[in-house]
Amino acid sequence: MQISPSILSADFANLESELARIRNADWAHVDVMDGHFVPNLTLGLPIVEALARVSPIPLDCHLMIEDPDRWAPRYAEAGGSSVTFHVEAARDPREVARSIRAAGARSGMALKPGTAFAPYEELLTDLDMVLVMTVEPGFGGQSFMADQMPKLAQVREAVRRSGGEVWVQVDGGVSATTIEQCAEAGADVFVAGSAVYGADDAAAAVDELRELATRHQH
Repeated sequence: MQISPSILSADFANLESELARIRNADWAHVDVMDGHFVPNLTLGLPIVEALARVSPIPLDCHLMIEDPDRWAPRYAEAGGSSVTFHVEAARDPREVARSIRAAGARSGMALKPGTAFAPYEELLTDLDMVLVMTVEPGFGGQSFMADQMPKLAQVREAVRRSGGEVWVQVDGGVSATTIEQCAEAGADVFVAGSAVYGADDAAAAVDELRELATRHQH
């Protein structure tokens, strides 16, 4: 059970110290938004390169951008240890997944709430992680969409059938009140933004979330 706090909820003026607050987490989740695939605009390659130099934990880069076929391997080269692209934006999802691995990172595929998993199940052999979004991508602080739990369970079952070592990540509205149902549905990597960075003690919030998930794991 891995916790990946989203720095989208951190203080952007003090990212090095904000990363230090979550050094007990498994990953630092970096939301990359381009203002095109999603309406918001956050950070890009130069910031990821800078974060990789100072982060005490590996970077989990979630690309909410157009043309991941071109850009995804660049984020692996910049220092992302895991790079996740949105299947809705990719021209050739299998090739994107392979290019991320070839650049030295774990390869992840993300699904918007309205995107079915079944058409992409055959890609599992080229993936290290599947991300099921439980909010619409683009903004932090949205309400958790419990109706995505069947999709989480579907992905977990497909991973079990495939026999692969593919992680199942959930992102969106994950908190102490929602993480248990995500774990029960089959998630094993949890992205939490305001639930961690909105707490007085971010490290304690990470520990609490991990404990709750472990207690209810699928």
